[in-house]
Amino acid sequence: MQAWSRAARAAGRRIGFVPTMGFLHEGHLSLMREAKRRADLCAVSIYVNPTQFGPKEDFSQYPRDFERDRQLCESVGVDVIFAPTDAEMWGECGVRNAKCGMGTATTWVEETEVARRLEGEKRPGHFRGVCTVVAKLFNIVQPDVAYFGQKDAQQCAVLKRMVRDLNVPLELVVCPTVREADGLAMSSRNTYLSPDERRQAVVLKQSLDLARNLLGAGAQLDEVLDRMARLIQARPAARIDYIAFVDNESFEPLTDYRPGRTLAALAVFVGRTRLIDNELM
Repeated sequence: MQAWSRAARAAGRRIGFVPTMGFLHEGHLSLMREAKRRADLCAVSIYVNPTQFGPKEDFSQYPRDFERDRQLCESVGVDVIFAPTDAEMWGECGVRNAKCGMGTATTWVEETEVARRLEGEKRPGHFRGVCTVVAKLFNIVQPDVAYFGQKDAQQCAVLKRMVRDLNVPLELVVCPTVREADGLAMSSRNTYLSPDERRQAVVLKQSLDLARNLLGAGAQLDEVLDRMARLIQARPAARIDYIAFVDNESFEPLTDYRPGRTLAALAVFVGRTRLIDNELM
């Protein structure tokens, strides 16, 4: 991978990069199309990163289908796929075995401010795993620009800090969330939903639409949070993990509405599936 990138850059070609965990959908493909539009070459990584999953999360069940992903990448003109094994990313023993001593990683990358809140609080260690693997991917792929989706808004904010603080020589571009026809944000985890849960899951987008309408009418944030919660709780399969209004860069909680800076963010279990969504208000 590094040899391919060095040759491309030596030839004066600009590399756009889309990191993924595979089981691709239209949201991923939109990032790849943007990379093709704004760069000379598009590189995609497919790697289910074990270090961003907690001990009770869905790492072993996370959907995987490399051949399907390869065909989708080919359909939008991706130039190269980097699909490493755990051993290639973490050494012979893998990331889970700290006692082996035969190449297991002992160095981690961690952002300590934006990552403290919301997803970082609910999923301890998650962003450390994200930052470490994304830093490794940046070093391996050596892109000029990397593309991420707004659906993972906090991840994007954390990675922007990492790129800034570590002087990583690339541009990080955040692209709009891609949604299903009924408004549900596209996610590989949507495949976990039963038909009934899938119908109820649209309440995440409905609650964000409600928030936008209420804020436009002058409602206070605490009132909006209450109305959003009642709407979600009316769905029998839904259980709120968090709803918050935060600054869209620092992720500090807000008590007053700041137009153009207020991010409504939520995580909701629909059945056993945890979904996230957000919108800038």
